[in-house]
Amino acid sequence: MAQHIVGYGSHLQLHPQTSPTFSFISTTPTTQSTTFSPSFPSLSSPPSISILRSSPSSIPLNHEEPRLQNHDHLSFLNLQPICSEDHFDRVVAEAQLRQHALLVVWVANWCRKCIYLKPKLEKLAADYYPRLQFYSVDVNAVSHKLIARAGVTKMPTIQLWKDSKKQAEVIGGNKAYLVINEVQEMIQNEFTMNNC
Repeated sequence: MAQHIVGYGSHLQLHPQTSPTFSFISTTPTTQSTTFSPSFPSLSSPPSISILRSSPSSIPLNHEEPRLQNHDHLSFLNLQPICSEDHFDRVVAEAQLRQHALLVVWVANWCRKCIYLKPKLEKLAADYYPRLQFYSVDVNAVSHKLIARAGVTKMPTIQLWKDSKKQAEVIGGNKAYLVINEVQEMIQNEFTMNNC
């Protein structure tokens, strides 16, 4: 049976189709699309490969303001990476100066639930932009001291920080839609407490 493979960002999914097709899709304001069909001698019909690529200027760097993925209707927003304990401290301090809350998603590259949650969290980031900034920390790329300081023991862990303190957290052990519902409730509770 032939397979249809679709990749969204770094995610690939297999779907049965009549002929194998590979797609990698990324939506950014400045994109170009490329489609080609490589030859595979063992297949009766060659797969079609589509790559939608963006210009380097549309990729957010370190601590820049996140770039919107679709100007007409914001569909998702990349989680901003935090790459060290010093970087984490700067982000938290800056949020405190602005009197803003921030959401920190603690992930690991080996964590399947983290991978499944990422696009859903990017959608939430777009929904709450600019009132709430979303950040991502790869636990394999930062010191154990920072992980212990944040009280992270399981992946994924989604924490709400305000005034340089962790205010609430959701541990993503459930199905993705349940985790997202819990995260939305956590965010709404924070906004409700601050608007009273």
